[in-house]
Amino acid sequence: IWQENIGKTIIAHVPVYLDAQCKVQVQETGDFELDGVTFPAAEVKIEFIDPVDSSSDMFPTGNLIDDFDVAGCGLNTDSVKATFISAGIPTIFMKAEDLGFTGTELQGDINSDSETLAKLEKIRAKGGVAMGLFKDVSEAQTSQHIPKIAWVAPAQSYSASSGKAVNAKDIDLVVRAMSMGQLHHAMMGTAAVAIAAAATTQGTLVNQAAGAGELGEVRFGHPSGTLLVGGKTERVNGRWQAKKVSMSRSARRIMIGEVFVPADAF
Repeated sequence: IWQENIGKTIIAHVPVYLDAQCKVQVQETGDFELDGVTFPAAEVKIEFIDPVDSSSDMFPTGNLIDDFDVAGCGLNTDSVKATFISAGIPTIFMKAEDLGFTGTELQGDINSDSETLAKLEKIRAKGGVAMGLFKDVSEAQTSQHIPKIAWVAPAQSYSASSGKAVNAKDIDLVVRAMSMGQLHHAMMGTAAVAIAAAATTQGTLVNQAAGAGELGEVRFGHPSGTLLVGGKTERVNGRWQAKKVSMSRSARRIMIGEVFVPADAF
């Protein structure tokens, strides 16, 4: 699959079966549950191939962790640690505690607080400049989709938005991410790519939140539940590259119909 918005190739492993006429059919039903999606369905394993251009660095500042200038953004400090990454989608990862969060926030905790939203937008704009996406913070107003801002914390138990209990022992870390000025109800696919790439690169804030060390995959908690992602990164000619990032999604047809067009319309 060619994903136009990030300009990358995706391999989707779609389960199939033989029907009574021995014809191959796509399996749409199943017991795979993707938190944030209403119904269970068949599991479709997704692989993002080379999600970072070989001509660029996955970490645009050249560092796995930066001292990020957040002066004037409403925090109690002028500088915090951050991991800037361009994999899947440009993303700014920060520690939840540095933002005054726990990492277990739900949509109502963030999206109803105008002061918090304004603070996060200022940080996002400054992060875009730090990543080289903007020349000035004012340009962030016309680029709401990038960069994303996310915060991480070590694994902890919490109740998801559905009321489902997420147990700390079942996850490696918790992650929350903003999308278009709002806390996302689960996790965007492209941001999950960034999480996978950062978590499997030893030394990033995401990797540290997940327990540090050499990790091949992590399960993170998000507002709607959990998601398992994997990655393989390596340093090539002094630049970090993500060779592959993987995750599972679900897909099913919601409806099918026919449109009747009058013959004299042609």
